[in-house]
Amino acid sequence: MALELLKDHLKEGDTALDVGSGSGYLTVCMALMVGSKGKVVGIDHIRGLVDLSLENINKHHGELVTSGRVVIVEGDGRLGYKALAPYKAIHVGAASPQIPDALLEQLAPGGRMIIPIGTALSDQQCVQVDKDLDNTVKVKELFGVLFVPLTDKRYQLGQR
Repeated sequence: MALELLKDHLKEGDTALDVGSGSGYLTVCMALMVGSKGKVVGIDHIRGLVDLSLENINKHHGELVTSGRVVIVEGDGRLGYKALAPYKAIHVGAASPQIPDALLEQLAPGGRMIIPIGTALSDQQCVQVDKDLDNTVKVKELFGVLFVPLTDKRYQLGQR
């Protein structure tokens, strides 16, 4: 569903961000969509998931990593990854209570973000965030979802 919602923002040469990249599957799909001139950053705050992602990608699509078309980093996804911003497409794979300011700032004019909004104990909505060329932001609720919360590393590992 996420790729369908983002497809018009994953064209040849575009740059994308996959927050909570986990196994790397969606990151690779996005990289194939943005083509040889595009770039996709996958970010996860759990080192084991970063390693798993790289292992999976290198096993089947190693050229994406060696060419620099896919970059996998360890970090707090709520903060995005400024080094390669702005992003034409941002996918967030965990629910946030609100749209993180850092991700909104890193969304390119003409870009789209798909993010689940809500808390772990509340109704969540898949939200489409579009930034017009004049930087006007439009938010549209799409449908109900249930995702794990977008948290920091300590919370996810139970080290509150």
